[in-house]
Amino acid sequence: MKVGENMVELKEEVELKLDELSSLLGKEDTEGFRALFLDMHPYDQAVFFKEQETKDRLTIYTYLSPKEMSDIMEYIDLEETEQFITEMDPHFATMVFAEMAVDDAVDILKELTKDEVASFFAIMDKKAADEIKALLHYEEKTAGSIMTTEFVSILKTQTVKETLKEMKIKAPEAETIYYTYVLDENKRLVGVLSLRNLIIAEEDEIIENIMSENVVSVSVGRDQEEVAQMIRDYDFLALPVVDFQNHLLGIITVDDILDVMEEEASDDYSKFAALVDIDSRDSNPIQSAKKRLPWLIILLFLGMITASLIGSFEQTLEKVPIVAIFIPLIAGMAGNAGTQSLAVAVRGIAVGNYGAEKRIRLILREITTGLFVGGACGIVVVLLIYFWKGNFFLGVLVGIAILATLTVATLSGALIPLIMERLNIDPAVASGPFITTLNDITSVLIYFGMATVFMSLLL
Repeated sequence: MKVGENMVELKEEVELKLDELSSLLGKEDTEGFRALFLDMHPYDQAVFFKEQETKDRLTIYTYLSPKEMSDIMEYIDLEETEQFITEMDPHFATMVFAEMAVDDAVDILKELTKDEVASFFAIMDKKAADEIKALLHYEEKTAGSIMTTEFVSILKTQTVKETLKEMKIKAPEAETIYYTYVLDENKRLVGVLSLRNLIIAEEDEIIENIMSENVVSVSVGRDQEEVAQMIRDYDFLALPVVDFQNHLLGIITVDDILDVMEEEASDDYSKFAALVDIDSRDSNPIQSAKKRLPWLIILLFLGMITASLIGSFEQTLEKVPIVAIFIPLIAGMAGNAGTQSLAVAVRGIAVGNYGAEKRIRLILREITTGLFVGGACGIVVVLLIYFWKGNFFLGVLVGIAILATLTVATLSGALIPLIMERLNIDPAVASGPFITTLNDITSVLIYFGMATVFMSLLL
């Protein structure tokens, strides 16, 4: 209870500060505003900053230094940064970029147009511009595109004393100092040294004698989702990025990976919903429709196949029209079961849980699950239809159809993403609507096929 009360008190305290900041901003009290604003956590600063109107944000830019502004930008969502960067004075914006971590600056610049990027580079400090350009050319969603070049590296021939002295100089500019990466005379990555081991070592000890040679690294072209998987598996705070000759190019820190995980989750969800992209900034209905239409048109044609299949059983419907009322029930149950199975399979593939043996186990488990849930739902349906319509054989028909369709649906929901993954196609493309439509086709075939065969029992 105390924790909840403390959270409420903290929230109220922050809200009071935000109200006071608004008052100081309105009074144009620069010193009072800075004193209160800089006493707050950068996250709370960002919350206040984003809530202001354009004219007030323009005032805030004049109150803060580029370094103070760069700290705030770290807590602003990437899709919102374009508006803020482009409304700043260009020279002030370039100084903000120079104060930011290189990888964060690159992420923001990738949100801008080529002309806007070129205009910033034209007035940016050459050293900062060169560091940013070095990362901008890497392909999207690779290790190179999310790494930072601000890290601490040392030579294996150095002593601990020399290293500590060097780290005092490099640490302020480094993204993290918890890991120090060790290079040989050819600048190749040969080891890693934790801050703890460095501190407790004797001053005259050679780095090569205390470093760990068992260093895990990733190639610069590695997919960012695989990098996230490695950091999760190994519990790293940072991961070195190397080229094909094992030269150290940069590092990827855990805070960058959290952004990647959010991005990949959003990307997978958009595919799961049969959308090309989910973009909160996309307020244009025409653009939004263009993104959704391709999949919907494909699903429309698949739906026409379902309609034509139902049409082919026209004679069955004429003789036993009552079977038509259970089409939505069977198709809906199959679609739901298939989507559930798909979600389990896609998540397992995404987190790397499935080797060859586990894939077979997954398929067998989903088939068994389909039989159990199908059997349970089938029994319930038999009883409901018997008490509702007084037709036992109709209940049995619908019950067996549900058993068969749910078994097939759970199997297809697990099998299709595994096949796609084997063919190097993103499994998330096997989206919920696609699986649902596919299961509609199979459920119609099973249901009407059985109704046609056992029609004499229903008359």
